[in-house]
Amino acid sequence: MQRDIVSGIAPNISSITLEGHKFDLNRDKNRPILVYFWASWCPVCKLEQSNIQNISKDYPVITIAMQSGDDAEVQKFMKQEKLSFRVINDEHGSISQKYNIKGVPVSFIVNKENQIEFVEVGYTTELGLKIRLWWAGL
Repeated sequence: MQRDIVSGIAPNISSITLEGHKFDLNRDKNRPILVYFWASWCPVCKLEQSNIQNISKDYPVITIAMQSGDDAEVQKFMKQEKLSFRVINDEHGSISQKYNIKGVPVSFIVNKENQIEFVEVGYTTELGLKIRLWWAGL
């Protein structure tokens, strides 16, 4: 599943989060960021969501809800699951296509120079992601 996933320079993500804030991956990044693709219908993503929630307290995180319904449906899911990390709704899969995402979850660690340092497909532990974020910041 990782064979065709993008590598090198991260394609820019410029969009509005569900909270109504502008997000641009290429701007004002002074630390590595976790770019996390997930879906509300994905059972593995549900197992991993508390890891992402915890990481978002200590590191920059942007999540992309891939084909999980309209904004209202994704907001409802976030509320039901008591999640507060930043979300961009990729209702039609256009962002996911730029990254060649074929399945979820997928985690990208992008350094401050917009280079993709690490790609993880499938479940990844909180500690594993934190170590990769730390390493990308060295």
